[in-house]
Amino acid sequence: MGKRIARKAGIPFVDLDQKIVEETGMSITDFFAINGENVFRQTETQMLRTISNTEANVISTGGGTPCFNDNIEWMNENGTTVYLKLPPRALLKRLSGKEGTSRPLLKGKNEEQILDFIIMKLSEREKFYEQANLIIDVQNMNPKLVLDLLITKLQSK
Repeated sequence: MGKRIARKAGIPFVDLDQKIVEETGMSITDFFAINGENVFRQTETQMLRTISNTEANVISTGGGTPCFNDNIEWMNENGTTVYLKLPPRALLKRLSGKEGTSRPLLKGKNEEQILDFIIMKLSEREKFYEQANLIIDVQNMNPKLVLDLLITKLQSK
């Protein structure tokens, strides 16, 4: 969704995980395995805060980014944050296949374990996600409708 918003708005798109990969020369999975979650979260925070806030960007973050090192506060102070809200089963569907199994925190888990993990993480993270400037429940929305709604809401801010 971030790429689509950036393209439609004519501004750069930054995928925070991709930026970490480029800067460290390691996949997120390898970085996590070698350095652990604490070092990953510190690196993630440093990378987030090096992205230029003097020009408009659309930044895609991982699900944990807002939950560590006061990142949600920093993001709210330096831009407009958006939480595209989905229930656990819808998130599971999006994470099935290669996308989910390549994520370090989901590695080696079966579908039931991933669903339990999603439910647990959402309960931990919701208090951070709910601090976003825009919260949109996208469960029954197609991507074009979500994009149009986001553009409309962002333009009115």
